Amino acid sequence: METEQHGPGVRWKPRVNPWLIAMTVALAAFMEVLDTSIANVALPHIAGSLGASTDEGTWVLTSYLVSNAIVLPMGAWASSVMGRRNFFVLCIVIFTISSFLCGAALSLPMLLIFRVIQGAGGGGMQPMAQAIMADSFEPQKRGQAFALYGLVVVLAPSIGPTLGGWITDNLSWRWIFFINIPVGILAFVLVNRLVDDPPWIKSDRSKLRQMDYLGLSFLTIAMGGMQIMLDKGEENAWFASGFIRFFAFLFVGGMIALVWWEWRHKNPLINIKLFRFKNFAICCFLMALVGGVLNANTVLQPQFMQLLLGWTATNAGLALTAGGIALVFVMPLAGYATGKVSARTLTVIGFILFVISFHYAAVVTTLEMTFSLASWLRVVQMIPIPFCFIAITTAAYVGMPKEESNQVAGLINFARNIGGSILIAVTNAQVTSRTMWHEQHLQSAMTSGSIAFQQHTQALTGLYGSRFGGPNGQPMALASIYDKLNQQAQMQGYQDVYMELAWMSVGLVALAFLLSKNKPGAAAGAAETMH
Repeated sequence: METEQHGPGVRWKPRVNPWLIAMTVALAAFMEVLDTSIANVALPHIAGSLGASTDEGTWVLTSYLVSNAIVLPMGAWASSVMGRRNFFVLCIVIFTISSFLCGAALSLPMLLIFRVIQGAGGGGMQPMAQAIMADSFEPQKRGQAFALYGLVVVLAPSIGPTLGGWITDNLSWRWIFFINIPVGILAFVLVNRLVDDPPWIKSDRSKLRQMDYLGLSFLTIAMGGMQIMLDKGEENAWFASGFIRFFAFLFVGGMIALVWWEWRHKNPLINIKLFRFKNFAICCFLMALVGGVLNANTVLQPQFMQLLLGWTATNAGLALTAGGIALVFVMPLAGYATGKVSARTLTVIGFILFVISFHYAAVVTTLEMTFSLASWLRVVQMIPIPFCFIAITTAAYVGMPKEESNQVAGLINFARNIGGSILIAVTNAQVTSRTMWHEQHLQSAMTSGSIAFQQHTQALTGLYGSRFGGPNGQPMALASIYDKLNQQAQMQGYQDVYMELAWMSVGLVALAFLLSKNKPGAAAGAAETMH
């Protein structure tokens, strides 16, 4: 391995420009993150093509997410066995080959098996990309590197549904997976040529025999239980269903067992003891909520536009594009700011912007929303993301030994993905719950004693009666009123959820003040200044 000579007090540097390394690993990470959302709009086509129901088709997403969540925190252990670069390359190979197999699948069971393999390959790519960036850049430039990584993580889920819809409509759902092949080949070549492991990343094949199989089992049970519970909860009436209660038990029991076992194990799969660092523990919690807000909003806004405004999936996806363009400009600025302003201050600013943006969303989310307003709303909602994402990621490394960079990257990405899964499920459930509450409230005004209701009914009865015959007038009038009532109730349900996210962000502002205030541009690891 060609690296710069290093000795006591001399920092290791990669042999090539770190920005080449950053763009290389970001390419692989972008491909993986994109795959978490690109298949969403194609599920009906996939199910129909393979002779499965729509409900069965959702397992295409679930199988990938479960496998992905299991492998995410395992990167540090795998890197210690084979080296970080070798593990990263292995993940690219697995992901690329399984992408081809997914596209070539002839039945749903085959596709699900290949998606599990694809998720396993993808699960190691995100944390390894972030860890490679962290070690390749000097501390004062680390925030700029994380800006590139943040752009990948935030932009990919935003354009995934639009790209997936276009490919499905114009080519075939199989090309959703086939497009990964050339990208994977390019990433494989570039990583092999440009990326090296720093001297403190040492491979030890003997650790393969010391694999923490019990920890892996607990992690698999917990993540499988959580993902199935969240994905199938709403359609099974949540905890009223024995099926959901069973998987909730697996999730909670698996997590408790995992924490207990990993804390006591000499060679743990996941270094749970890192959570003794207050700053890191807070960062993981904050990142879970940032990931949750990002993913939930990426679902809520296009869902509202399609269900209530009647837009096509392509138009709803295009309305999100302006937010992606805004990120291209804001991410570098936020990255530059981390070298000038403490991570805690930037995090506080980011969450204050979250409060403002979600309050604004609650105001402008109406049935009269135009395409331009929806695009502007997406821009407003994206602006806070870079400040929170980059600052929290940077703060997570404050005071941490450099040898733990793989564990830090794995756990911070794990927290973000878990937060995304949980908040998507919670916000969707809240939209349903608040919609039902508003329906009942609005229906209470639709009584025979309400003069306004009677006048509106009579006016519509006359209108429909003159067009479609007298006997049809009143039934059609009532149907029209109830249809508008349901639309109004759903709109208010979305508004309520946006206000709840705004109030949650107020709490996050307070929590952000608990972060250690690092000195921008200070030395890495334990030597970083905290006060």
